Amino acid sequence: MAHAFLIHSLRCRPGQEAGPCRVLYSRVFGPETLDKDGGQDPEKEHLSRKEQILAVARQTELACKLYQKASGKPLSEHSAQLPDEPISLQDAPSGVFRLQAGDPFCEDKTVLWLAVRCLGFALVCDTQENLMLAEITLRLLVKELLDHLKLLSSGSDVVLKGDKAEAILGKFLPHGQLRFLNDQFVLSLEREVAASLGK
Repeated sequence: MAHAFLIHSLRCRPGQEAGPCRVLYSRVFGPETLDKDGGQDPEKEHLSRKEQILAVARQTELACKLYQKASGKPLSEHSAQLPDEPISLQDAPSGVFRLQAGDPFCEDKTVLWLAVRCLGFALVCDTQENLMLAEITLRLLVKELLDHLKLLSSGSDVVLKGDKAEAILGKFLPHGQLRFLNDQFVLSLEREVAASLGK
């Protein structure tokens, strides 16, 4: 099962090192962890979740930078503005890393990430999850998000609509459940998403 999905900025250009990593969208799956009879304060729980997601975004950004250094690809390839034409995800930097218990979640988690220009996409999963299935799901999500949300960027300012992201996640990752998707099922989901978004 997926625990969370997030989109965040990547500081890929020279001079961006001092700026903060920004979470642009996040969704946490699973039941609420609050105990209504004396559990943690809802506001503190919300802040704690925001900190957890930001910690994932920072570690994903670090993993992306390490990938770029190891591959020898110039950082500028991933810092240009997002174009109107479709983006190929075939050669987009991607990877996986493990979060140990307590850093930042109370249980071990696996994070799969994909970097597209100035954006990072991350899927936080349980450690026993099928990584191949999680990677396919992440790539499908990113493809749909880029197709439907028309993410626009001037530098690192990105505009997206949360309701559209929710609709896409609801179809491809319902309640955080990873699904085995064959080509025909993917096409039917894509048609459903297009119809629901009025495209």
